[in-house]
Amino acid sequence: MSDPLWDPEGYPALVRSEVPDYERLQEETAAATGADAGRVLELGTGTGETARRVLARHPGAALVGVDGSEAMLDGARAALPADRVDLRVGRFEDPLPDGPFDVVVSALAIHHLDGAGKADLFRRVAALLTPGGRFVVADVVVPEDRADVVTPLDDGFDLPSTVAEQLRWLTRAGLQAHVAWSHRDLAVLVGMR
Repeated sequence: MSDPLWDPEGYPALVRSEVPDYERLQEETAAATGADAGRVLELGTGTGETARRVLARHPGAALVGVDGSEAMLDGARAALPADRVDLRVGRFEDPLPDGPFDVVVSALAIHHLDGAGKADLFRRVAALLTPGGRFVVADVVVPEDRADVVTPLDDGFDLPSTVAEQLRWLTRAGLQAHVAWSHRDLAVLVGMR
């Protein structure tokens, strides 16, 4: 039996069961990317759910997607338009694809990095953005109220940070940072160049 975390067939059901506000998170993520981007980088493409929504919002955009799992990218390839998407296996610690990008987006993936890893990634992403470009981070966060923890996490694998920490790292990376949406232990953060 395959692990649904890395199985493109089992992952959609798993994430929807574990993240009660998954659909709203996806809607808010796509909305936070703005409109009329020409070039998009997605970090943690997974099955392509976020990419599909972002491409619908930016009908003229080409998307480069990076994910650590070839199997997940195979699932994304089946769901996304091949003429608009370039999918690559890679880790967030690896060199990022060559920019510039109008939008960099990541949903439910960056929380696997520790604080130093997030801060480093935010700096590297900021360097890839066009003037006026935006970095959209949609993820599990450490909420101010422990009663708002609803997403199950695995110790050592899931390493969420607070909203305040991530806004600080985005600002230190040279971006104007704000919260686009938050609910319980989920948030959509935007860093504008």
